[in-house]
Amino acid sequence: MESISETKAVLVGLCTGEETVESTEKSLDELERLLETAGGECAVKVIQNKEHPDPRTCVGSGKVAEIAYYCHMEEIDLVVFDTELSPSQIRNIEEAIGGEVQVIDRSMLILDIFALHAVTGEGKLQVELAQLKYTAPRLIGKGAEMSRLGGGIGTRGPGESKLESDRRHLKRRIAALEEQLRTLDQTRRTMRAARDRAGTPKVAIVGYTNAGKSTLLNTLTDAGILAEDKLFATLDPTTRRMELPDGSSVLLTDTVGFIRKLPHHLVHAFKSTLDEVVYAEALMIVVDASDPEYRAELETTEQLLVDLGASGKPVLYVFNKCDLGAHESFRAIGTHTENRKTVSISAKTGQGIGLLLSALQELLHEEKKRVDFRIPNSEGGVLSRLYTSAVVENVEYGADFMTVTAVVDARTHGTFRRYDPAWREPDET
Repeated sequence: MESISETKAVLVGLCTGEETVESTEKSLDELERLLETAGGECAVKVIQNKEHPDPRTCVGSGKVAEIAYYCHMEEIDLVVFDTELSPSQIRNIEEAIGGEVQVIDRSMLILDIFALHAVTGEGKLQVELAQLKYTAPRLIGKGAEMSRLGGGIGTRGPGESKLESDRRHLKRRIAALEEQLRTLDQTRRTMRAARDRAGTPKVAIVGYTNAGKSTLLNTLTDAGILAEDKLFATLDPTTRRMELPDGSSVLLTDTVGFIRKLPHHLVHAFKSTLDEVVYAEALMIVVDASDPEYRAELETTEQLLVDLGASGKPVLYVFNKCDLGAHESFRAIGTHTENRKTVSISAKTGQGIGLLLSALQELLHEEKKRVDFRIPNSEGGVLSRLYTSAVVENVEYGADFMTVTAVVDARTHGTFRRYDPAWREPDET
């Protein structure tokens, strides 16, 4: 089998009417970093300016001929497209290039990296399920070419042997994986409910891939998790308890990094993992302040939080890697952080960690208040839901009502406001 480190590739970008050449080039640069994370090396970058993707080959026959020329002259056997390809487009491009050249797209490359970095059983199941749902339709029917599976980038992971099976077997395997993940998800829900009953606030560490989230968790909690200067070094969530300056505790969860053009099917495959973001009381969004693309990366992170249904939470913006020197655009950030709670740190050196802890403590405690709710005895389920959303300090049972004293934030108070005798509509007198 050819060593992965020897894999050279042609990277192909498509600049349509919706994008600029500059944004396409930046996306290709990121694709190159993804390729390097997978163990490959970029030999040539090719950009096609085309108003709309060609239905047969995405970039048109002329550009495919140019790609074929590079492949034959440089002895390249891998082509990676920065845009999603259909099964027929992959087949048409490979037939046009000829030889043993393999064609994959950005999603397949990301899946390959996920396969490299999945550690836990759940992570491996999620990767295999995503591979089967996305990659299998692009490989089924290649006949003898299927023998190339396992030979390099885009073909690794726990799903590789399954991809040689027929469609019926794949459907059975997908159903079995989904059932196993449902069971694991139920276990995760049970664990989450136990943490909720303990009343410890949960904070999710989110951000663009390679922003330094794992390094930050290690610095704050001595978690000892893998922290590498690579994209998607962390795939499985890790939760650790941490003490704030006032002595109170908080649960911090490291999460999988976000990235531009993250396909919807990958988000769905890792739903149980990303639910840690949805159920957190607050978020720490980590940003690489030394990266010239930090603004675009922050926008991508915030948009994905909206897509996950996790927007609207209290947020602390953590601008990391300040020991490397903030990029000049960061120093002129201006209104970009207006009305946002921000702190600048270096998770690697520990610079600014004290300020971060104080800011996080302030974020968690602001707007919280103690409320006495009156819940009818016939609505016992409301009390159960309140336990998952607030710190319940006391419950007194009466003939008709339960009087529940709880410390709640503004969002939770709004959810249960009809059980608060002191609450009035804003326009009431």
